[in-house]
Amino acid sequence: MAPRFQVKSNMKSLEQELHCSVCKDIVKQPVVLPCQHSVCLMCASEVLVANGYPPPDLPPEPNSPASTPNTRSPRQVRRPTPKSEQRPIDRVLRSGPHLPSPSMPRSPGYGTYQGRRRKEAPPLVMMFPCVPCGQDVELGEKGLTDCLRNLTLERIVERYRHTVSLGSVAIMCQFCKPPQALEATKGCADCRSNFCNECFKLYHPWGTPRAQHEHIPPTLNFRPKVLTCPEHDQEKLQFYCRSCQRLLCPLCKLRRIHTGHKVLPVAHAYQALKEKITKEMNYIQSNQDTVLSQITQLESSITQTEVNSVSAREQLAQSIRDLTAALAERHSSLTQALESTRKKRGEALSAQVLERRGLMEHAGLMAFTQELLKETDQPCFVQAARQTHNRFSKAIENLQHFTLAADPSFRHFQLEVSKELKLLTDLTFIKAPVAPVIDTQHTMAYDQLFLCWRLPQESAPAWHYSVEYRRRGVVPGGASRGGVRGGLAAARWGWQRLDEVSGTSAVIDRLEMDSVYVLRVRGCNKAGYGEYSEEVYLHTPPAPVLNFYLDSRWGLHADRLVVSKEQRCARSVPGLSLLQAADQALTSCHLTSDLLVGDVAITQGRHYWACSVEPGSYLVKVGVGLESKLQEWFHLPQDMASPRYDPDSGHDSGAEDALDSAPPFCFLTMGMGKIYLPQHNNHHHHSSHGNGNRDHITNGNGSSSPTGVTYPLPPRLGVCLDFEKGRVTFYDAHSLRPLWEGHVDCSGPVCPAFCFIGGGALQLQELVANRNADQTPVRRVTIQARGSNLNNN
Repeated sequence: MAPRFQVKSNMKSLEQELHCSVCKDIVKQPVVLPCQHSVCLMCASEVLVANGYPPPDLPPEPNSPASTPNTRSPRQVRRPTPKSEQRPIDRVLRSGPHLPSPSMPRSPGYGTYQGRRRKEAPPLVMMFPCVPCGQDVELGEKGLTDCLRNLTLERIVERYRHTVSLGSVAIMCQFCKPPQALEATKGCADCRSNFCNECFKLYHPWGTPRAQHEHIPPTLNFRPKVLTCPEHDQEKLQFYCRSCQRLLCPLCKLRRIHTGHKVLPVAHAYQALKEKITKEMNYIQSNQDTVLSQITQLESSITQTEVNSVSAREQLAQSIRDLTAALAERHSSLTQALESTRKKRGEALSAQVLERRGLMEHAGLMAFTQELLKETDQPCFVQAARQTHNRFSKAIENLQHFTLAADPSFRHFQLEVSKELKLLTDLTFIKAPVAPVIDTQHTMAYDQLFLCWRLPQESAPAWHYSVEYRRRGVVPGGASRGGVRGGLAAARWGWQRLDEVSGTSAVIDRLEMDSVYVLRVRGCNKAGYGEYSEEVYLHTPPAPVLNFYLDSRWGLHADRLVVSKEQRCARSVPGLSLLQAADQALTSCHLTSDLLVGDVAITQGRHYWACSVEPGSYLVKVGVGLESKLQEWFHLPQDMASPRYDPDSGHDSGAEDALDSAPPFCFLTMGMGKIYLPQHNNHHHHSSHGNGNRDHITNGNGSSSPTGVTYPLPPRLGVCLDFEKGRVTFYDAHSLRPLWEGHVDCSGPVCPAFCFIGGGALQLQELVANRNADQTPVRRVTIQARGSNLNNN
């Protein structure tokens, strides 16, 4: 009995997987919605009718004992049968394209014919409210007709019913006479009926086509043998589209909508999906201890939830009591102040009333004065009347300028509680910070990653932040190892975290070159951690970052170029010589080319640096050049108007010595908010800009010409020099997108170089590590060893 009880217990636990999400009962004739959930066919039709859609055409009930009044499902009596007077209308709607009207709804078959008139309304698209999804699912213009029947679920339901009942309910033969009815032993899938042995032989005699019918065990619900296409009758579903996640017949496969999709034979999809599900099930079964521990943890969490909710309720009541006590105390103090003011004002007004009453005709002052006037002794009168005169003078003045001694209105004793009422109305539990907003203007990847963010105004304040990052293409889930910064080995396995970042920016180091990193941040306060920000992708430089300064000792015309104190910014200015030349010319002036170099000489390795050019600059060239040729250019300056002058070729004559050798300079020209990219050249030669054998990398939408293309000037320009290969690559430093590639002669030390033609300004990109430190400019460094990380000073 133990195995039998175990089977029954397992099947009992299966019941919750067989319930329809609409009627909460075991599914009957389930159909698969586009969201892959299954519902009863009649339940789905009832939901559609309740939502105002026309009743769908349902297939007939299977001809089996399951459809008899004694055994049929109670939901069958709720089948939404259309009224008889609606059938001609449905036929009219299916017969041709008629415009819909409020009195004539569109039938589910409307609009399925080939070709629709141009001015007709689009076909009705049915939306089904899926309970498990929590949202509406689009069924299409055919509605439930496009939904396939879930035959596998029907088989599972039938096995479940048979196992749970354990054979207590017998399926009787449909062809035996009632008094001698026998229990059915076989079912015929073609006849869709149940038979006993004798009746099956009688109705399926040998040598007839019926003998070839497929016999199955007795069942209460006969199903089709195979799934067929809902759009093409009798066409088997032999393919599976992985892009659309739909079964296809051979005719559906030829449709244009599946062009470019990955379509597999259904046998391959069956095998692959079965192997995946088997592996997933085996994984779950092999981790039952983990499941049990998580169940224990969840049950403990439920208990803790109850306990913590009681504690939170007590804290809430205590907070309200504290607020009530504070309000009561404040009410008492304000009432006392009001009462004190009332007494003072009342006393002042009462004294004023007594004073006025003394001026009445029969009052004390008037009577005393009348008696005083009867005095005839002059010295005595003068002595006694002085005080009375003063009283009368004061009384007359008060009569002429009467004012109240106190304000009877208590206007300024009214409370302005609009802000307090709003605070009380908005009184709620503390909230975690909302998702921060990444500041893409200041966030960058250079020698280190610098991430900057801010909280929205409506967000609750954050005590600190948590910054997470990982390499793109690495599956998250690895354990976080290392300290606050983490390690490179841990970064290969998953998210790394910088905890308790106090400010709104963070610096991340120890990164790999030429890699894309994904970063996100979230805030934390007393309520816990908030939502993550949107993920931002940063591309690290393709080579170690070269840190250098602008050299102010040579290659600098002090009257035309000004270098900042930090030696990272340069700006061209109109010096005296240039102004004098312009003053002597009436129509035009000769332009000068001013050279500026870095204070490093590269002799080995790959190096990367970046700079930004002011968009309003007239003409600025950024690149590299041989140190010897740069010195020769500086000591032998020539004006730009000379027809024999080539600023970048390294020669002061028109003859070129070696056509196949790399040029001594490689520059990229930009100005007036544009950057110029010469076209690809197949042969080594010296162009008018000294850029030999350049490779056109960018495939954008810039304006083109026979000699090159122009693009908007990027905010920052990156330069990468590969000394061994003699190759220079220019990048959009913000996205690390390659712009151009050229070659340069690396037979000697090579220096970063900048050329100004007319007004202009540029700024070297500062190292992230130097943002919070005072760096003294490094003088004349020769790079001889290959750097091992992103920073190469």
